[in-house]
Amino acid sequence: MTRPDPRIVYVNGDYVPEEEAKVSVFDRGFLMADAVYEVTSVLDGRLIDFPGHAARLKRSMAELDMESPVTEAELLAIHRELVRRNGIDEGLVYLQISRGNPGDRDFAFPDPAEVKGTIVLFTQSKPGLAESPAAKTGIKVIGIPDIRWGRRDIKTVQLLYPSMGKMMAKKAGVDDAWFTEEGGVVTEGTSNNAYIVKDGRIVTRQLSEDILHGITRAAVLRFAREAQMVVEERPFTLDEAKAAAEAFVTSASAFVMPVVEIDGAAIGSGRPGPVATRLREIYLEESRKAAM
Repeated sequence: MTRPDPRIVYVNGDYVPEEEAKVSVFDRGFLMADAVYEVTSVLDGRLIDFPGHAARLKRSMAELDMESPVTEAELLAIHRELVRRNGIDEGLVYLQISRGNPGDRDFAFPDPAEVKGTIVLFTQSKPGLAESPAAKTGIKVIGIPDIRWGRRDIKTVQLLYPSMGKMMAKKAGVDDAWFTEEGGVVTEGTSNNAYIVKDGRIVTRQLSEDILHGITRAAVLRFAREAQMVVEERPFTLDEAKAAAEAFVTSASAFVMPVVEIDGAAIGSGRPGPVATRLREIYLEESRKAAM
C-alpha cells in the first residue's frame, strides 16, 4: 500500500488531513495530561492484538472515571479506516482520549454529561517493522531510578519521565533505560516490559500497579507457556539481570527485542539468545494469524 500525502488523521468524528487537525488549547489532555492512550501495531495491513488494547483502554478509562466517546466496535472501524486511508502495511495506530474541553482551565473534572471526551487517532508508517535490524543484534540499556507516579498500570499520556529516560539512554550512547526501585529492583523499561532468562526460566515482574499491564507481555507469556517454557513472575534486580543468560523486552512496537548489554555489562554471550529469538518468531507468527 502507498501512503497518501498528506496523512489522514481522525479527530472527534472527522477524518481530516493532518495539517487541518485541531484540538482546543483548553483540552485537559493538553493542560493536565488528563488523557489515556494506546498504540496498536499493523502487520500486513491488519491490526495486531486489537482486543487486548481495547480492553486495556477501557480499564484505564474506568480507573480515571473517564467515559469513552466511542464504542469498541466504532473504535475498531476507525482503526481499520485509518489503516486503509493511509495505506499502512506495517506501522502503528496511535489513539488518545482525553476528558475533553470544558471551555476553561480548572483542576476539577468537568461533568461527562456536559463535556464529551476528545478522541484523536493517527497512523505511523513503519516499513520493515517486523524485520527490525535491532532484533538481530540486540539493544543496550542502562538502569535509572524510577520516580514516576504510583499508578503505572494506567496507560496515561504522562510520559515526561519516560521521555527523559530515553534521552538519558541516548546521552549514554545506548538504546533505552530500565527503571529501578530501591535495591536495584527493575520495574520495567521506559516503554516496554522487562525480562531475563535464568536457569532456563523466563523471569518478569508480576502484574501490579507498579508496571504497565502489557498487551504484548500477556501474549508472549501465553505463547511461552504453550511452548512448554517455564515462566516465573517475580521481581529481579539489575545485578541479577547482568548475570542472566539472556534479557529482553516486549512492547507493541518492538514485539520481542533482545537486550545484550546492561550498564556496560554484556548479557550472556553479548548476542541475542535462543529464548528471545524463538519468542519473537512465535509472537510474530501467531499474531499475524490472529490479526484483524
